[in-house]
This record gives sequence, C-alpha cells and structure tokens, in this order.
Amino acid sequence: MRSIQLPSGRSIPLLGLGTWRMGEQSSQRQAEIAALRHGLDLGMTLIDTAEMYGEGGAERVIAEAIGDRRETVFLVSKVYPHNATRRGVMAACERSLQRLKTDHLDLYLLHWRGSVPLAETLEAFQTLKQSGKIRDYGVSNFDVSDMEEASVSAGGTAIATNQVLYNLTRRGIEWELLPWCRKHNVPIMAYSPIEQGRLLRNRTLQSIAKQHNGSPAQIAIAWLLHQENVIVIPKASRIAHVEQNQAALDLQLSREDLAALDATFPPPSKPVALEML
Repeated sequence: MRSIQLPSGRSIPLLGLGTWRMGEQSSQRQAEIAALRHGLDLGMTLIDTAEMYGEGGAERVIAEAIGDRRETVFLVSKVYPHNATRRGVMAACERSLQRLKTDHLDLYLLHWRGSVPLAETLEAFQTLKQSGKIRDYGVSNFDVSDMEEASVSAGGTAIATNQVLYNLTRRGIEWELLPWCRKHNVPIMAYSPIEQGRLLRNRTLQSIAKQHNGSPAQIAIAWLLHQENVIVIPKASRIAHVEQNQAALDLQLSREDLAALDATFPPPSKPVALEML
C-alpha cells in the first residue's frame, strides 16, 4: 500500500476504509464486518470513523472487524464539536477507545468547528498525545481561516491532517485550501470521493472507466489519488466495493483522461466556501 508521511514523520496509507453509516442497522453488521476484514486482507489498513457514526455503532463494528489485528491498522476517529472542551475531549476519547477495544488512536480529529475555543481543544489533544492515548491529532471540515487560526495556536503546528469533502464535483478547495495545506505540509484526507454515489452516473466517468475496464468509482478514486498529498477514504460496506476501491490504486489515468475530467468537472475559477456533507 502506498503511503505518505504526516508532519510527525509517521506514515499513513493513501487509501483507506470509510465507515460512515456503519453500525446503524443490526441486519448489516456481519456484512460490514466482512467488508472491513477483507479490506485489511487487501492491505487497506487505514480505517476512518467517528463517535458520530451510528452514535458509536461504527466504532463497535470496527472493534469486531479488526480483532487481534489492531497493530496492523491505522485507526482514525473524530470527536463531536460539543465534546471538544478539555474535559469533553478526554471523556469522548476514552469512550471511543472502549468501543474500539484499543488503548490508543493513531489519529484523532475535531469533526468540525463548534463554539468551543480551538485553543482549548488543541490543548486537550496535546494532553492525549503526551499520555499515549493518541499518536497524532488533526481537524476536519476546516477552511483556510480555520487552519490559519489553528496554526498560530499552541499545538497548532502539530496538526496532522485536515479531512474535508473533496471529489470531482467538489473542487473548491483547490483555489486556496489545498495549496495552503500543501505549503504547510498538512495532508488532505478526502471524504465522499464518489459524492455518495451520484458521480457514478456521469457519462465522462463511465466512458473513461470503459476504456480502462474499470468502474466509474475507480476513476473518481484514481483521480483523487493522482492529487499530491491527498488521502482517500471511500466507504465500502460490501466486499465487492472494497475490491473495486483497492484496484483504483493500480489505475493510471492518461493526460487525455485528466483533460476530459477537467473539461467535465472544471476546477474553481474563484474562491468557493468550504462545502460539507
């Protein structure tokens, strides 16, 4: 599995397993566990989750899926903004650790900004890191102004990543946020790479996929993997989807492919407010 380095020097896989909406239906639990296990078998050892997903349900599914393979997994979770006080972060992290049945997280993120002062949240993250409860910390759904504020706060220079909405139809971050993050060596973690399935109906993606004997989802993921310093975390609750996603790593888009995608999904020509799903 290809990887990149976080600011701390630790490596993180470029392609992982997203778990949004997992752990919400008991009838899907075994299929979700099987999909995650298969992903690990294929070398997709990055798993992203959050206390929000299924109100802890996704974390419980992950715990069962990884079993005694914890040491091979790069585990990411996120804290609710309303839990982002000093005490709240500590308690929320402990609950996540208990649900995940682990003694540490590889990466812990603030899910989005709320009313709690950012400096307070960063202080709590530093304490968790010093205690060994987390190895790295970062943010999610932060625009440039948020990143600039964070960067001058105590502990802000240790922010490991910014997880944001980024795909072919949501390219607004390319105007300012993505260049800022590259300049400051903060990898972007792209969620919803196929726009919750809506991208799959696009004719350009379908045409390029046919030329590569692949799927539209693979083209969309391969395009993101082509971007510098970008990590991709597509959700896949079925084994077949996990296999398709993993195969995107070996898909090489040509200049003609990239030009066709730019023509269909133009990059931003002006500042765009950060979008969220």
